[in-house]
Amino acid sequence: MMTQNADQKKDTTIDTTIDKKTEGKRLAIYLVLSFFLAWLWFLLTIGSGETWEDMSNEKQSLVALGMMCPLIAHILTRLITKEGFAMTGKGSMMLGIVFRDRRWIWYLLAFILPWAYTELGNVIGLLLRPETYDPTYYQILDVDRRILFLLPVSALVSGTIGSFGAFGEEGGWRGYMMPKLFSVMGRVPALITGGIIWGLWHAPLTCIGHNFGTDYPGFPYVGILKMCIFCTLVGMMLTVLTEKSGSVWPAVFMHAISNAHPAILQGFINPDKAADTIISSMWSGMLIATALVAALLLLIIKMAPRDGACTL
Repeated sequence: MMTQNADQKKDTTIDTTIDKKTEGKRLAIYLVLSFFLAWLWFLLTIGSGETWEDMSNEKQSLVALGMMCPLIAHILTRLITKEGFAMTGKGSMMLGIVFRDRRWIWYLLAFILPWAYTELGNVIGLLLRPETYDPTYYQILDVDRRILFLLPVSALVSGTIGSFGAFGEEGGWRGYMMPKLFSVMGRVPALITGGIIWGLWHAPLTCIGHNFGTDYPGFPYVGILKMCIFCTLVGMMLTVLTEKSGSVWPAVFMHAISNAHPAILQGFINPDKAADTIISSMWSGMLIATALVAALLLLIIKMAPRDGACTL
């Protein structure tokens, strides 16, 4: 029993043996590389005056390759700082997969959470603006009604299989940035700061309408602010999954499935029926829902021991 507990304690995501100054320097190197590489790629691949909707699918895929930059920055930072490339344990890249101690539960949550907060957000949005309900909107989206009810499953499958881009982001944010932030400033400030950093990193994409379009009051600054808020809330969940599983893979799956929009009600909500405001009903619904689900997950964490094993 003593040996098992010792092994569990070794498998953590934060190396507290390194001083804050050293960790701060490593973090600074990582952030500079992550932003420089990604923004340079976006600058080179996004045409002048071009919006996300203007791009072909091939062009969008080319731009989206920028999602790999956080992981590339992670690897380059480890080469520069000589931290090594361990797969598991303290200071590792957290690329290993461990199911013992019921850690498989965190993988299961990774598949459930995106649908939970997305669908709940749609429900709240409809309650706030019931006039946006359109029973035939799925036809405009060119989606068969029978397929519509399989969208959560479709998103789960396609998101998991096509998690290449999400791996690029989470391999950097959760695999390197968040452990460093924890070491430098503590848990709560790190969760907030990490979300803001992640949201600002998306700024070039938000400015071309990738996240919220371009036709809204306060574009693009309001969109960047909204992205920072959303990334902070979702980032809390992604970080928790990474901590408790000891691996970035649950975060990768959750991120990828979320990008695939796993919601049935999206086929019955017509955003054109809602008046344009800085804070739309759909955004308000998603914000409230994400905050509620994040709070619920944090509550679950309190029920689990700190060594990473889940006892639910």
